[in-house]
Amino acid sequence: MSTPESNIIIPAQTLPHVIVPFPLEITVHLGSPDDKSALNVTVPYIDYIKNVASSELYPTWPEEALRANIYAIISTTMNRVFTEWYRARGYDFDITSSPQYDQAYVPNRGIFSNISDLTNEIFDQYIIRSGHVEPLFAVFCDGREVQCEGLLQWGTVDLANQGFNALDILKYYYGDDILLVESNIPTTTTETYPGSQLKLGDSGISVFRMQHSLNKISENYPAIPTVDITGYFDEKTEEAVKVFQEVFGLPVTGIVDMETWYFIRRIYVAVERLYELNTEGLSQQELLDLYANVILEEGNRPVVALLQYFLNVLSSVYPAIPAVTIDSYYGPETTDAVKVFQEIMGLPPSGIVDLKTWDEIYKAVYVILTNVPVEDIYLPLINFMGIEYREGMNEIYPGILILDIMLNYLSTKIPEIPAVKIDGNFGEDKAAAVRVFQELYGLEPTGVVDAQTWNMIMNIYRNFRYAET
Repeated sequence: MSTPESNIIIPAQTLPHVIVPFPLEITVHLGSPDDKSALNVTVPYIDYIKNVASSELYPTWPEEALRANIYAIISTTMNRVFTEWYRARGYDFDITSSPQYDQAYVPNRGIFSNISDLTNEIFDQYIIRSGHVEPLFAVFCDGREVQCEGLLQWGTVDLANQGFNALDILKYYYGDDILLVESNIPTTTTETYPGSQLKLGDSGISVFRMQHSLNKISENYPAIPTVDITGYFDEKTEEAVKVFQEVFGLPVTGIVDMETWYFIRRIYVAVERLYELNTEGLSQQELLDLYANVILEEGNRPVVALLQYFLNVLSSVYPAIPAVTIDSYYGPETTDAVKVFQEIMGLPPSGIVDLKTWDEIYKAVYVILTNVPVEDIYLPLINFMGIEYREGMNEIYPGILILDIMLNYLSTKIPEIPAVKIDGNFGEDKAAAVRVFQELYGLEPTGVVDAQTWNMIMNIYRNFRYAET
């Protein structure tokens, strides 16, 4: 039996970079994969789940049994979409209606009301193995006429009647290392192909992901050279693509067209075994490490607001750099501004902020901001960026420069707060000023800028600063 804690759904925001979006729509092939006479239908994703659940399950089953089965249906569906199982093989659909290959879907069938209500509640939750990213390919069968290595549908009824909850039931069949994850990130597309060919000189998140896939494939096919994962399609990436194409019998062009893109995707899924119940899986830590030192398009976190502010500072000196909206979302306009900066500095124009690009941005902004009176600087809202600042930290943490500016400005408004040197280093003077601020505003005077202290300094700064405008 579970404790209450074992039944918790892990929210998306606790697992940055590793949450799989759920599709708003899904294309179903009404037959076996190679049945060319069968039609494709595109239906809302949530309606698809309700249809399959109503086709596979009995509405009289206990609620916890229904929940467990619906989780399995959702997770299997999301695995098919995530791996692009069929699209990577040249099909133009996401899943079939054949239980022999996928799960039952019956067009225009009635939907049971209790199954509809449960699906409305949990449609955006799926199963993963602890430490993994991919939705579990949650194998299931009826358990009477057909046996399998996964969940037995009639067996879930017996377990529910014994008092097992849905997560307990899933763990009974899939192992104790599974978790339920909530995805609050819908997507309008189920295809990853970027829509146009990738070639020498191209850049962006699609190149970044393609390079990562090639490197993983090269572990199993060592003839394919590894590349630097930068998001820039350089000569080494072109050579790796050519070798990949040669190994797998594709036209050797060095250009990633749709055929090559999906062949890379297909082999990547195969070497990672993402379509198997007992896959070794795609590690959360692997992706966290991959993304740890880059800021790239589609990101939505506080550090993006700092990047956008820095770009706007630079645009005042380099007119070619377009000003951007400071909204903490790394959209296309931020990518374009980063590309212009990279071109000015002679860096590969990927639009991705790696450590080298971030270092060049910071150095350029540092020269500007340290030569401007704090009274002439207007900082935007930049929420706590996840790093606690403390004495001894230096300019490798760009947020300290922002802290310097705020403290120095507040010292002109609050006499008790001593002025500090604006140099991006967290010295003894900064710690002392922070302690004074903390005492004045009822915080523990540690001299450490944690989330509460950062956000309080930012709020007080903005209250003073923008009262003057």
